[in-house]
Amino acid sequence: MKETYLTKEGLKDLQEKLLELKTVRRREIADAIHTAKEQGDLSENAEYVSAKEEQRRIETKIAELEVALKNAHVITHVSKHEVNVGTIVKLNCNGQEIVYRIVGSNEADPMAAKISNESPMGQALMGRKKGEKILIPTPAGEKDCEVIEIL
Repeated sequence: MKETYLTKEGLKDLQEKLLELKTVRRREIADAIHTAKEQGDLSENAEYVSAKEEQRRIETKIAELEVALKNAHVITHVSKHEVNVGTIVKLNCNGQEIVYRIVGSNEADPMAAKISNESPMGQALMGRKKGEKILIPTPAGEKDCEVIEIL
């Protein structure tokens, strides 16, 4: 099974998501299924079908989160000397300063500048040191960048 890299914050977030799914969401779906069953014929009951689909989606997500947590490798030491999971890296790309946090794939959120270590950009940054110049693949083409700081 593949190791899941998580920061301490990422571990806490996944644990909270799992707890919410197992307690709150399961209860809500069970109530929705019960209510839909009371409407009679299940073969033509759109609410029942919809609730059962949502139940399957939630159970799948619970299983995925349990596997991710079981295989979690929590990053406790973050290097300031090279880019790795958990580091914040400041880049200069064509005169523009950009800051990213390198995280495991379960924590990735490009809109929040959290880049997965498994993404093409994350892979290009992993192991880099301050002052290194690199080409970073992006959807718009490669960017010429320099690592200016590792936080």
